[in-house]
Amino acid sequence: QVQLVESGGGSVQSGGSLRLSCAVSGLTASSYYMGWFRQAPGKEREGVAVIDSDGRTKYADSVKGRFTISQDNAKNTLYLQMNNLKPEDTAMYICAADFDFRSWWAWLLPGGYDYWGQGTQVTVSS
Repeated sequence: QVQLVESGGGSVQSGGSLRLSCAVSGLTASSYYMGWFRQAPGKEREGVAVIDSDGRTKYADSVKGRFTISQDNAKNTLYLQMNNLKPEDTAMYICAADFDFRSWWAWLLPGGYDYWGQGTQVTVSS
């Protein structure tokens, strides 16, 4: 009964901040690759940030220095702190989990992730 439930999305102005949460049940998030992906209308899903079981992280170049992925193991919850938001960050943000080993180059690729949430909308206005 794996469930990934995102929350924290909303509308903000350019330069603003949001913190997204992904509440995980049915699996221990710290034992998985946990990732945030986003998808805007007419565009393919893209990886934003991933954290593995050792706490290693990988970010898309477009969000480096602005976004931070983290986990609260006690709460079994994944977070994405988004600062200095830009209009191009507007998208549906979706969290995902993968138990299988992933090569570094594949961390941000959507293919192969086992579980997906429904997403939370982030809209950034100029």
